[in-house]
Amino acid sequence: MRAIVTLLLAAHTAWAAGTAANLARAIREIGLDRNECYRVRDLTLVRDDIRIYLTDGYLIFSKPVAGRPIGAIFSADVENGDGEVLLLPPTLAERRTLASYTGSPNLDEHFQAAVLLFTGDLYQELLRQLPNNPSNRKAPEIGALLEEHWSQVLRNVSGGYATRLTLDLLNQAAHKPDLLSAIIQSQKIGTFDVIYDPESADQIAAGQLVNRNNRTYFDVWTHFPSRAARNGSAPPRLSWNLNDYRIQATVSPDLKLSAVTRVKLKAPADAVTAVPVGITSDMDVSEVTVDGKPAEVLQEHALRSSAGRENELFLVAPPEPLKAGQEYELEFHHAGQVIVQTGNRIFYVTARGNWYPSSGFFWTNFDLTFRYPRDLELVTPGDVVEDRTEGEWRITRRIPSVPIGIAGFNLGDYAHARVTRGEYVVDVCANRSLEPALQPVPRTPPPLPPVGRRVPRTPTLDLPEARPADPLARLRTLASDVASTLDFMGSKFGPPPMSHLTVSPIPGQFGQGFPGLIYLSTRSYLNPAEVRLPPSDALFFDELLQAHETAHQWWGGLIYGATYRDDWLLEALANYSALLYLEMHKGPREIELLLDGYRTALLAKSESGKIVDSAGPVVLGTRLESSLEPRAWLAITYGKGSWILQMLRRRIGDERFFAMLKEVVRRYSRRQISTEDFQSVAAQFLPPKAEDPKLEAFFEQWVYGTGIPALKLTYAVKGKAPAVRVVATLTQSEVGEDFSVLTPIEIQTGRGQTITRWVYSSNEPVSVTVNLKQPPLKVTLDPHYAVLRR
Repeated sequence: MRAIVTLLLAAHTAWAAGTAANLARAIREIGLDRNECYRVRDLTLVRDDIRIYLTDGYLIFSKPVAGRPIGAIFSADVENGDGEVLLLPPTLAERRTLASYTGSPNLDEHFQAAVLLFTGDLYQELLRQLPNNPSNRKAPEIGALLEEHWSQVLRNVSGGYATRLTLDLLNQAAHKPDLLSAIIQSQKIGTFDVIYDPESADQIAAGQLVNRNNRTYFDVWTHFPSRAARNGSAPPRLSWNLNDYRIQATVSPDLKLSAVTRVKLKAPADAVTAVPVGITSDMDVSEVTVDGKPAEVLQEHALRSSAGRENELFLVAPPEPLKAGQEYELEFHHAGQVIVQTGNRIFYVTARGNWYPSSGFFWTNFDLTFRYPRDLELVTPGDVVEDRTEGEWRITRRIPSVPIGIAGFNLGDYAHARVTRGEYVVDVCANRSLEPALQPVPRTPPPLPPVGRRVPRTPTLDLPEARPADPLARLRTLASDVASTLDFMGSKFGPPPMSHLTVSPIPGQFGQGFPGLIYLSTRSYLNPAEVRLPPSDALFFDELLQAHETAHQWWGGLIYGATYRDDWLLEALANYSALLYLEMHKGPREIELLLDGYRTALLAKSESGKIVDSAGPVVLGTRLESSLEPRAWLAITYGKGSWILQMLRRRIGDERFFAMLKEVVRRYSRRQISTEDFQSVAAQFLPPKAEDPKLEAFFEQWVYGTGIPALKLTYAVKGKAPAVRVVATLTQSEVGEDFSVLTPIEIQTGRGQTITRWVYSSNEPVSVTVNLKQPPLKVTLDPHYAVLRR
């Protein structure tokens, strides 16, 4: 009974604190309380792996919000004043990444000031420590000075966390909040953030906002699960699963998208008074109801609290607290400019997967109805169940035949080519006009360069002036190619999520593959003879891109990454599946040329002289796109990811490798997969008595580590037939002392036979002896691209 009374009192306290908007306003306008200022020594703040020591200085708390202080300022502006933050990442990969930003594998930084934001019991924890040192005392006279100097700083920082803090304060009765964000000022490395967020899958983070080359980055130095999460003692997080989507959307003639989205939500706990939801910042949520009753909406924009996320957090405060396990119907009204016209009736959808409210990735049912100008066409995944016109409008309703994880759409003035291949139907849409960016530029003689000076040429799409490219030129060929790709991959991996696949154009030099819907670069629609590009670019746009996006029907459509650390796997599998398709059509040399290009990109050097690969391991995901090396995410995720699969293939053998991929799809269909899951399945397909039977060394080196070795083979043939000895020596350089990779040495004998010896490289030369009856015809190091090496 006492627990129930406590819960009800806490819920009443949160409710009495006011609406979400009032709380957010109070957070943005927060002030410091000069009467809650203390001269402090030797205070310690611990949140799992984070330790913050307020060694000597002043500490002033904020005025209460919802009945409690939620902020504080520490200033070490006294003689010998000091603060210190200590953070030790638990894994080698995270320590290496931290070192790349700070110069040290552990964060042990002394600081002069810190802004603290929190929703847990930090205020009481620090007050309880004050009697431990007789020097600790109240200092309201200093509080007045600190209040004047720091109040605006606290407001600026808290404003960036207003939505997140409001969520915790409203839901404190349903779930004990304990967020801590420390913005720390250090003379050595500037201002940086240390964060403990128990509602995140990885609770501990440290990073820094950086402006470089007119672009803002949030460099994540380290990010990992807390000690409690690692040992299984962390309390469960609240889950917010929005499902059963029914969306009615209108695209107006000015391209504004307005939608009503209805979903179901099962409350994860009692006394929930705020529901967190994500949507693109380009959409404004104007109205929400819960079971038909108006709810409050809090939608604000903040860089720090949304850094690294495609979706931006907003809150729904229902008219009364939700009850655990009960299902509710939520209706969202949202609108925004997420469609841009690039010219010639060609459109670009900026928010392809986050134009509607969502709460993460879940396979669920969708029912999609769009109303749009009748002279255009709008495509989404699913079967058409209604298609009609009303005056100047066209209304199309589609329902996917199976649950999907994401629903995109595209808009255009399209021509079509439709191909049926067995059970699969491929519908390729093409723009009827050429986008302005691809229009031929009138040729004028360039000005002569100064004598002795060479002017570099900027690579561009070079379209003949006399004959503009035709955007429909490859329509039927493209449809046939995508159908062939779908057929090939279906034979290797099993059936895709939906038998009907729509391919649609998107301006730019990229593609994207959603269940049942592919966005394909408009460049891929042009006849290669009409556009002169380097061979590698032509191969990418004309063949690789559509195969890659088609492969996402399995890798991303049927299987999804468990966390951002596992997303590399889906991109690498999609890309390597495309390479397999090209290999089948054009032979192994084609895949080797692409792998050569990936290696070149990985070995490119940054301004600091380091190679791109050194930016971090592939499991860092989007964290790789940082101020240190913006190219790293693309080169490592796609390039190194493909190399990892190539090396696995050579280690496992073709027959086992393809069986392994099919088993991954079978075992994880409509489930999330982690990198550890994939490692476990791959290890089960190794040949009997294989080296590294659990692939632990392989994954530690290539997936969780960095480095590309230079390998050199020398050998000597000793003795005479029939007692010949080949002594091969493998030398390694350009990597650290702990780097070791299993490398094949191939020996061709006089009888046409091939002997392969796998040898671990080392910091010291490694020799292997092979006995033969006849001298070898050839001794080769890694002739079949089994090792990523210089």
